[in-house]
Amino acid sequence: MSHTSSRRHLLKMFASAPMLPLAGGSMASMLSACGGGSGGSTSVVTMLSAGFTGMSAPNLSAPADMATTKVGSSLKVSLSNGEERVYSLAYQPFFLTGTQVPDGKGGTVLAGAYYDINNKAIIDSTVAGKERQFFSDSPDGTSLLKLDAASTVTGAKGNVVYAVVQFEYTTWAQDGVTDMYGKLPSPIAVLTLDQDPATGKLTLLKYSNVDTSSANGLWITCASSLSPWSTHLSSEEYEPDAFTISSNTMFQAYSKNLYGDATKANPYHYGHMPEVTVNPDGTGSIKKHYCLGRISHELIQVMPDNRTALMGDDATNSGLFMFVADREKDLSSGSLYVAKFGTGWSLDPAGAGAAVTWIKLGSATSAEILALANKLKPTDIFDRATVDPKDATYTQIRISGKVEWVRLKAGMEKAAAFLETHRYAALKGGSMAFTKMEGTTVNIKDKIAYSALQNMQSSMVRNNAAWDSSFNITIEKALNAGGILAHTLTGSQKDTAGAAINSEWVPSLTKTLLIGEDLATADALGNLANADKIGAPDNIKFSEKLRTLFIGEDSAYHVNNFLWAYNVDTKVLSRIASMPSGAESTGLGVVDDLNGWTYITANFQHPGDWITNASGTGLHDKVKTTLDPLVRANYNNRFSAAVGYLTAAPSQMKLTG
Repeated sequence: MSHTSSRRHLLKMFASAPMLPLAGGSMASMLSACGGGSGGSTSVVTMLSAGFTGMSAPNLSAPADMATTKVGSSLKVSLSNGEERVYSLAYQPFFLTGTQVPDGKGGTVLAGAYYDINNKAIIDSTVAGKERQFFSDSPDGTSLLKLDAASTVTGAKGNVVYAVVQFEYTTWAQDGVTDMYGKLPSPIAVLTLDQDPATGKLTLLKYSNVDTSSANGLWITCASSLSPWSTHLSSEEYEPDAFTISSNTMFQAYSKNLYGDATKANPYHYGHMPEVTVNPDGTGSIKKHYCLGRISHELIQVMPDNRTALMGDDATNSGLFMFVADREKDLSSGSLYVAKFGTGWSLDPAGAGAAVTWIKLGSATSAEILALANKLKPTDIFDRATVDPKDATYTQIRISGKVEWVRLKAGMEKAAAFLETHRYAALKGGSMAFTKMEGTTVNIKDKIAYSALQNMQSSMVRNNAAWDSSFNITIEKALNAGGILAHTLTGSQKDTAGAAINSEWVPSLTKTLLIGEDLATADALGNLANADKIGAPDNIKFSEKLRTLFIGEDSAYHVNNFLWAYNVDTKVLSRIASMPSGAESTGLGVVDDLNGWTYITANFQHPGDWITNASGTGLHDKVKTTLDPLVRANYNNRFSAAVGYLTAAPSQMKLTG
């Protein structure tokens, strides 16, 4: 991939927290009772169904719409009294990164700002005389939640709720030339919000940075999920390869910015799953779980049992990984598995699908893996060759799109499973088949999990260097627009060694749900994939109340990236929002019931990050000249991005029977 397009595939960024005018589980609090007869009897009006009416993709006839977050969709709700209501949706930001926001102490703090291991500001000195603190243009994973504990927050007039927002990276230094991707420790913040009980409107009261020093700092935090116990489950993607770390200048710059020493950061401390706990005062604490495998963590989805988690793995030669915790609501110990697929999978949603079996990689606690990470080097775990050693004690594997030969050293099974997870999973026969497996989510009612594949390329394509027939996941031609997989979840399963898997939420069959469509030639706007179908899906979240799968794009194939809603019952796909051109749609989240209101969160990143080339065939060649000045005006010369939410007009927020 090119410098810009590879970042676009590796990065994330869009910020929106849609608050929808729907009652969640507590319908009575949102839907008024209809009057009865003289005896005063009442009947509660309930929601029967809800669906989105989509919007057209913006174009150059209205260039301003392409240069901002455009929402032209609506939500239609059918009630049990026969009434239908239509709510027009809109976008409401909390803030732009790089602006001053309230710190809850009477002062302000810089939104999306970067700090070193000692919580001191990291300064961008690339423009002499204009030194400033680095801040992110790439907000990503967002979790919206409430706490059972009483909150005492100055200025709150309604219900106090919270959002945790992580910032994946910043694209450029202020000189516009110095690439900063992966070179800064990812910040993460808790937002304290005032929720209006009458309208559901959210207002920012306080922004509090989370001290990540106890977790050795954070590395490229991408997407996230909300745990069933209301903690923020973060991610660290593109785990740095410990075998090649001496030549990894990006990681060296990261270490320099974090520790002030280019050699101090330990690669085995990164590529794990951090968890943030929010405190009633609007602060947060963090711990990093080292026992969920060291992979390209995109986001995990914890199942209703509070123990089983499926994990996105945003890499080439990625796998479907599962973790089963030893105890509910505690991810600090458990067992790690990788999927092995049978034959039968195809791009056709009507296909039979492939059976899934599970290879157990190991069991461990976070503490013991951290202890191993602190003392081991990669050569303590594996012998590795990049050229065939002509030695039968080595095994050929595929990793990161390339072929390697590895030999496990004696007694290193646990270290390999949890610190060199990609190599060990391949060695054990896992189907390391996928290209950029992104978000994961679950449809609880139907017991189906979904996984987004941003692209279907390289390791999935027959005879590609990264492909292996044993993966049993094969397409004949790359599908850049990607697609979404659906996994049937069942219980009473055994792993490939015959041991019982202690979960009722284990994928047993995988099929295709949706795919995009590549275009043979670009359309009039420059799109390289059909703009009326999904293109490079990334973040996905499922709403039980809406029976809807929400899909955010991270595409180098759509001129504007979109946020979609797919109703799993009606099979209707609706475009509900368009991001600024050059930006990605990320940070997606859904909370069906937050004090009676339903919200959808999401974020956008790096507006105006143009993909162009000298031949005039780049994605944005036809729009850049027109849109670049508009995007620059909207988003601080392209250095800022918005964090916010989708909402309806205030007069439309209450559903009355």
